[in-house]
Amino acid sequence: MQVKDTNRFRRSTGLLALVCLVLQLALAPNIALANGRINFALVFAGVIALTQGGRVGVTAGFLAGLIFDLLGTGPVGLMSLLLAVAAYLMGVEVRNRIAEDPSGSVVVYVISAIAVSLLYNLAMFLVGEASSIIDVLFLRSLPTAVLSIVAFLPFVYFLSRGGSGPRLTGSSAARAKHSSKYSLGDI
Repeated sequence: MQVKDTNRFRRSTGLLALVCLVLQLALAPNIALANGRINFALVFAGVIALTQGGRVGVTAGFLAGLIFDLLGTGPVGLMSLLLAVAAYLMGVEVRNRIAEDPSGSVVVYVISAIAVSLLYNLAMFLVGEASSIIDVLFLRSLPTAVLSIVAFLPFVYFLSRGGSGPRLTGSSAARAKHSSKYSLGDI
């Protein structure tokens, strides 16, 4: 019998949000590649969207983007919109994709990270925050996407290995799905 423990989900999501917020404030400004910085709001939205999806993922993406906008110098609401749409697209299947298919989750996140970074920096170019399109494409968008992807990988590793985090099913339920009780694979 599976018991849905919503308090565990809330605690682990809150802890993940706190970890990403602290990393965004303390680590992201200090690690740069060209003009790109790690976007831990994108990492948080990706983790929640790929483990929960649906309404929870979109809400998490919107709130993470809003906090990112309030902490940064860009227009308020831009990252909120981008992360809400990206979380919707990543979590449209409403399943724990990280536990079931970690490599597929990384591919979906890579596409989303590149799109969000590119669209955000193009908007920043339109409002005058960037000097040229070369700066937007190769010195801001690409490094931001690469750094955010690298920051996402430890979360995927931890959650795909049965770590406690925001999950739809337990790790034993995920294992039971792939093997029957008559399987000789556990011998």
